[in-house]
Amino acid sequence: MRLTKQRHSCVRLEKDGATLVIDPGAFSEEDAARGADAVLITHEHPDHFDEGRVRAALESGAEVWTLGSVAGRLAAAFPGRVHTVGHGDTVTAAGFDVRVHGELHAVIHPDLPRITNVGFLVEGTLFHPGDALTVPDTPVDLLMLPVHAPWNKISEVIDYVREVRPRLAVDIHDALLTEIARPIYDNQIALLGGAEHTRLTPGESIDL
Repeated sequence: MRLTKQRHSCVRLEKDGATLVIDPGAFSEEDAARGADAVLITHEHPDHFDEGRVRAALESGAEVWTLGSVAGRLAAAFPGRVHTVGHGDTVTAAGFDVRVHGELHAVIHPDLPRITNVGFLVEGTLFHPGDALTVPDTPVDLLMLPVHAPWNKISEVIDYVREVRPRLAVDIHDALLTEIARPIYDNQIALLGGAEHTRLTPGESIDL
C-alpha cells in the first residue's frame, strides 16, 4: 500500500490499482479526490470535507463512507454510493479493509457543542483519527498524527503518540503550522513520543 500526503489532513492510499482518499477538505488540493475509487470522511468541518471536491469524485464513480451528518448532504443525489458508518463498523471500500473507531470531535472549547467524528483504521495498519485523539483497541503501525489544531497542544500530541504506540507517526492537520515552528514540533515529538516520527511534504509518498 502506498501513502501519499496531501495538504492538511488529506491522504491518498493506493493498493492493487485502487485509490482511497481520506478527508479531502478545503485546505487540500483542488484535485485531492480526483480518480478516487473510495472516499472516507471523518467529519463535517470544511478543512476535512469540501462538498465540491467530494461531489466531483462521486460524479466520476467513487463511493463514500462517512458519518450521518455528511452522508445526509450527499446521499439523495448519489443513491447507493454514500454509506453511513459509525464506531465499531467494519467495511470494505474499493478493496481496502476499513474499521471505524471513535464518536466525538475533540473539545475545542467547553462552550461549543461537540460534533460527531470518526477515525478510520485502514488495512489494520494505518489509522487516521480525524479531529480527535482516539486510541483504537488494536495495534497501529502507522498513525496519522494531527499535529497542530485549535483543539490541541503539543503535550497532548506527544501523549497521544505514547498511548497509541505506533511504529511510525506521520503529521497531518498541519496547514496552520508555520515553517518556523516545524522544527520545534519535529524535535519534541521525536524526542518524547516514543515512536519514529516524520512529516511528508504534500505530494510525497511512502510505501507501507
